[in-house]
Amino acid sequence: MTTGAATHCPYCALQCAMTLTSPAAPAANGLTPASQPGSDPVPAAPAPAVDTPPLLTVAGRDFPTNRGGLCRKGWTSASLLNHRGRVTEPLLKGADGVHRPVSWDEALTLIVSAVQQARAEHGPDAVGVFGGGGLTNEKAYQLGKFARLALGTSRIDYNGRFCMSSAAAAGMRAFGLDRGLPFPLADLDAASAILMLGSNVAETMPPFVQHLQGARDAGGLIVVDPRRSATAAFTADGGGLHLQPLPGTDLALLLGISHVVIHEGLADAAYIADRTTGYETLVRSVGSFWPERVQSITGVPAGLIRDTARRLADGAAKGGSYILTGRGVEQHVDGTDTATAAINLALLLGLPGSARSGYGTLTGQGNGQGGREHGQKADQLPGYRKITDPAARAHMAGVWGVPESLIPGPGLPAVQLLKSLGQPDGVRCLFVHGANVAVSAPDANAVIAGLRSLDFLVVCDFFLSETAAEADLVLPVTQWAEEEGTLTNLEGRVLRRRRAITPPPGVRSELWIMTRLAELLQAPSTYSDDPETVFEELRLASSGGLADYSGIDYAMLDRGEAAYWPFPAGTAGTPRLFLDAFAHADGRAVFTAVTPRRRTSPAAAAERDRAVQPGKPMTLITGRLMEHYQSGAQTRRVAALLDARPEARLQLHPAAAAAQGIADGDFVAVSNGRGEVSCRAELSTDIRPETVFLPFHFPELESANRLTEAATDPISGMPEFKTSKVWIRPALSGDAVSVDALAGDHSGVHTRVLQAEETS
Repeated sequence: MTTGAATHCPYCALQCAMTLTSPAAPAANGLTPASQPGSDPVPAAPAPAVDTPPLLTVAGRDFPTNRGGLCRKGWTSASLLNHRGRVTEPLLKGADGVHRPVSWDEALTLIVSAVQQARAEHGPDAVGVFGGGGLTNEKAYQLGKFARLALGTSRIDYNGRFCMSSAAAAGMRAFGLDRGLPFPLADLDAASAILMLGSNVAETMPPFVQHLQGARDAGGLIVVDPRRSATAAFTADGGGLHLQPLPGTDLALLLGISHVVIHEGLADAAYIADRTTGYETLVRSVGSFWPERVQSITGVPAGLIRDTARRLADGAAKGGSYILTGRGVEQHVDGTDTATAAINLALLLGLPGSARSGYGTLTGQGNGQGGREHGQKADQLPGYRKITDPAARAHMAGVWGVPESLIPGPGLPAVQLLKSLGQPDGVRCLFVHGANVAVSAPDANAVIAGLRSLDFLVVCDFFLSETAAEADLVLPVTQWAEEEGTLTNLEGRVLRRRRAITPPPGVRSELWIMTRLAELLQAPSTYSDDPETVFEELRLASSGGLADYSGIDYAMLDRGEAAYWPFPAGTAGTPRLFLDAFAHADGRAVFTAVTPRRRTSPAAAAERDRAVQPGKPMTLITGRLMEHYQSGAQTRRVAALLDARPEARLQLHPAAAAAQGIADGDFVAVSNGRGEVSCRAELSTDIRPETVFLPFHFPELESANRLTEAATDPISGMPEFKTSKVWIRPALSGDAVSVDALAGDHSGVHTRVLQAEETS
C-alpha cells in the first residue's frame, strides 16, 4: 500500500483535490468479514449503513476549484472502500433470485455466450451498453471502442444524457464547441455579476460557493430557482436577487431579460457586429416578450426582470459578468432551447470569449465532461467527433486499425435505448457500467420492467445497487482509490486519479474486463488493461478533434501542470476558449432564435386522463440534497450521510398542505399515471405553492423517478425531469406496496425496506 496519494474526490465534477494517507492501524486486508471472498452471498437489499474504520484518511488539498475544502461527501468518501456490502466476487443470480459467487472464468464464459446468442438470434444491435459519467477517461474511451468493435453494436449511450446533453447541444450550435466552463472556475472570483439558473451549488458542490463571494459582495449574484434553495438564500442581505419563476418558464424569463437588454440599449453593439451572426432574427424573436408579459407567464415581477438585465450589463462594464446554467433549466423537453436563450443573452452582453466574462454550464458528474467526449454517446466518436462524419470515421478506423465499415453508425440516445430493452427489435443483452438506471432514469417503473425482460443483464459495480440487484451477473470492479486514470472536471481541465490502495483480490478493473472479453470474442483491434496505455491511444484518437487531448500525457499531469482541452500537441492548452474566434468556420458565434412552445406531450395528456386522484395537480421538481449523490447507491451506504438524510421528504408549501389536511412529517402519497411514491411531507415557505420538490437519491417507494416522464428534448434527447404533474394526498394504510407491484412484476424478489427502519 502506498501513502500520501494526491488524487481527487470521486463524486461531482468540481473534482475537489484531496490527499489519501494510511491511518495508523488499517484493517488487515481492507475488507470486513462480511465482504471476504467466499463469504455469504451479498443480500439483495442494501445492508444498513454502518461506518467501519476507514482504510484511508482523507485530507483536503489546495487546488483552484476547492482551495482545500471538501463537502460532507468528500470527507466521508473513503468509508466506502471497506464497506461490508462491497461486492468482491462475480455474482450470478440463480433461479431463486439469489446472487451467489462464481469464478471469473465462469462469469466471462457466460457473458460471451449471452452476447453470441443475442447477436445470432437478433443481430448485433440486440447487444447494448449503458455507460456512466463517473468512469475515467480511459474507461469511457475503451468502453465506446469495446461496444462498437468487440460487441459490434451501435447501441451505446450513457447517463450523461440525463445531465449535460441540452447544454452541450446549445453550446455546439452557438459556439461550434461544447465545454462546460470555457474558462477556469477561479475567474468567477473577480466577477461583479453572476446570473445562475437552475443550479443549487451550495448543496450540490459546496466548495463552489466561495467563487460566488465576489459577485455577492458587489450585490450582483442573481439566482433563478422556483425554490429558495441554499444558493438562492446566498443572495440575501444585499447580495443580489432571487428570481422565483414557475417551473418550466425559464425560457420565457430569459427572453424577457434579453428584451430589456436590447430595448434599453444595454447590448454590446460592437461585439455583436464583430463576433456574431443572426442578431436581426433574434431581435424579432424577443419583441413580444416585454417584462410585463413575461411576468404574467413566469410569476417573476417585471421590475426584477429589468433589474437583472441592468445588473448584468453593469457588471460586464466593471469586474465582469457571467451566466451559468444547470440542470434546473436544462432537464426539459425544451432544454436545448432554454440553454440557447441563456447563450443568446450572454452574446447580447458580449460575455463569451471575452477576457473577464463568459457563459458556462455546470457539469454534474465527476467525469461528465470527459465521459461525453470520447465515445460513450450514441452519436459520437472520440475527440468529440460526429459518428456520421466520413473524415471522423476514417480517422478512427486508422487509429483502431480496422476497416471503416466495421464502425457502426449512430445508436439510440439513453431514453430510447432504455425503452427498447427486451423488445423484439430492441436490446436483449445489456451491459451497465457506472450507472443505476433503476433509480436515476425517468419513468423508472418502465425501466425496471425493461431490465427484467432482458435475456441477459450484466452490471459492473462495487455495490449491489438497485440496478445490480436486477442483474443476471454482477461483476465487482475497482473503486476510485484503487485505480489509476484521468478525469476531466467542469472547467475542461484534465486531472490525474491515483491509486492509494490495492483492491480486494476478487475485484477487477473494467479495463481488464473489456480486454479479456475482447480476447474471448476475438474482437478486431487491440485493448489494454493498463490505463496509461489506453490514454496514449486516446491521445491519438482525439488528435485533430474538437476535444483534442494529444498534447497531454501522464508525466505532465504528474508534475501538476494545468491541462485544459483542447490541448493539441505542441501547444499550451486552452484555459479560456474563444478569445480570438469561435469554433464555427467563420469564427463567429451564432444567435439562434427560440421561443416557448406547447409543453404538454401526448403522454402527459394521457396521464391526466388516467389519473384517479381528484383535484388539481401540482408540478414536481426533482433534485439533489447536500448529503447524497445521484441515485444514492454510494452515499446511502455512508452512515454519517444516511443519518443526516435517512429518507426522501416531499417539500411543499404550507398553504398547499393545509388544503389537503397534511401536517409537517405526515406520510403522503404522490402519484400520477406512471406510479406512486410514499414519503414524509416537509412543509416550507421556500417553495412556490403550486410546486413540490422531491430528491431523486432514494429507491423503491421513495423513488422520485417513478413519477417523471420519459418525454425528451427533440434535439438533445434530454428527459423532462422538472415539470411532471402529480397529485398529493395523505397516505392511507394500504399505500405501501412492493417495488415489484409498482413495476408490474409480482415475483416478490425485492420489497421495500424503509431507510428509517434499516438504521433504527
